[in-house]
Amino acid sequence: MATMTLQEKILFKLQDVKDPEIASISIVDLGMVHEVKVDGSRVTVSVLPTFVGCPALHIIERDIENAIISIDEVEDVKVDFVYTPQWTSDRISPEGRERLKEFGIAPPPLDHVMGEPWSIECPYCGSPYVTMENIFGPTACRCILYCKSCKNPFEAMKPVLNLD
Repeated sequence: MATMTLQEKILFKLQDVKDPEIASISIVDLGMVHEVKVDGSRVTVSVLPTFVGCPALHIIERDIENAIISIDEVEDVKVDFVYTPQWTSDRISPEGRERLKEFGIAPPPLDHVMGEPWSIECPYCGSPYVTMENIFGPTACRCILYCKSCKNPFEAMKPVLNLD
């Protein structure tokens, strides 16, 4: 890490900040990190919440601050939650999509058209032969499904689109 710029060190450390509800995926791979500004030893991180009412924002803020303040060159960290641009599910990185599957959550589809049903594959066996058990899951961003091939229940992350 000695030859990295401070910006690179910060982004590297932010890979360790996980979504509190999905421990396999970082906020970077979820596409939540909008901007990192460095002004000397002061760092400001702009973060896009996945949902406005997300109850884990204070945990994410604390974890970001703890990760970045551990860098020797940093003396002050500020986390700003911003809502423009809006977070959308297409911000999830390819690595993040794989991490969701490893956690047993089907990632949202790419190129989803608003108002159209979306195609969901089982994160365990890859089968498209699934049924939605409940549009409401344990969080606002997930729903509950059942795979008719491998017989496993699972969650899927709902697609969130930019309506502009």
